[in-house]
Amino acid sequence: MNIINILDEIEKVDGEIYERLNPRRAAMKSFFNVGKKISLAALPLALGSMFQKAYGQSNPANVTEVLNFALALEHLEYNFYNRALLSTGLIPAGAATTAITTIRTHEMAHVNLLRSAITGAGGTPIVLAEANFDFTAGGTFGDVFTNYGTFLKVATAFEDTGVRAYKGQAPILKGMPVLTTALQIHSVEARHASHLRQMTAAFLNVPLKPWVGLGANGVSNDTGVPQVDPVYARENNTIQANIEITGINGTAVTRAAAAESFDEFLTGAEVKTIANLFIRTGSKLT
Repeated sequence: MNIINILDEIEKVDGEIYERLNPRRAAMKSFFNVGKKISLAALPLALGSMFQKAYGQSNPANVTEVLNFALALEHLEYNFYNRALLSTGLIPAGAATTAITTIRTHEMAHVNLLRSAITGAGGTPIVLAEANFDFTAGGTFGDVFTNYGTFLKVATAFEDTGVRAYKGQAPILKGMPVLTTALQIHSVEARHASHLRQMTAAFLNVPLKPWVGLGANGVSNDTGVPQVDPVYARENNTIQANIEITGINGTAVTRAAAAESFDEFLTGAEVKTIANLFIRTGSKLT
C-alpha cells in the first residue's frame, strides 16, 4: 500500500487535507513515521485515526449538539418574523415589510441548511414550531405583535443574540467542515442585526448604532431595554488579549470606542437562558 499515492488522490478532492492535520511538512513526517512503525494490516486503522482528526468526526455527538443548538435559534427567529408578517397592521408597508420578509426568508434558508448538516452528520434535527414559542417572554413583551416599536426591540435582541451565539460555538467546531456552515450563517446574522438596529434607531428616534456600543453610564446593554440585559453581557469589556485598549501604546482611546471595537461571545449556557425566555415549558433547551 503506497501511502503517498493515497494522499495524492485525497489531495485532488480536498486540497486542505494537510492543513486539516498539521502543516504539510509535519503531516508528511507523521505519515512516513506511521509507515515505518506499523504493520500493513494496522495501516488502515492508523490512517482512519488521522482522518478522524482531519475531518473532526471524533466526537460527532458534540457536532450535532452544537448544530441543533443553532437550529433552535433559527427556528425561533423564523417563527418570530413569520408571525409578525401575519400580524395585520404591525409592520409598515414598504421598505420595512420588504426587509422583514427578506430576513424571514434568510432564517428559513438557515433552518434548511442546518437540518441538512445535522442529518449529514448522522444526527436528528430538533423540531420546533410556532406553538413551541412564547414571543411575549411570559408577558414581558406583551404587545410584541401589536406595537411595532416593541417588535423591533425584540427583533434586535434576537439578532444580536444570534451573532454572539455563533461566535461562542465556533471554537467547538474548530477544524471541522461544518465550521464553514456556521460562519456563513454568522456573517448574515451580523448583517441582520445591523439592519434591525438602524430600523429601530430610525423608528424610535434613539441613538442606536449599527453595531453594539457602550450603553449609558458604561453598562453593556446599549439598547435601553433592561429586560434584554443578558443579551449584552460583557459588551462593555475594554480589555483584549490582556491589554487595556483605552491606553494601548500610550494612545488615548475612549471606553466607548474600545468597547465597540471588539465583539464578545456568549456561552452556550447563556444563550440557552436567553432563548428559553421565549420557549414554552416542555420544549426548553437543556
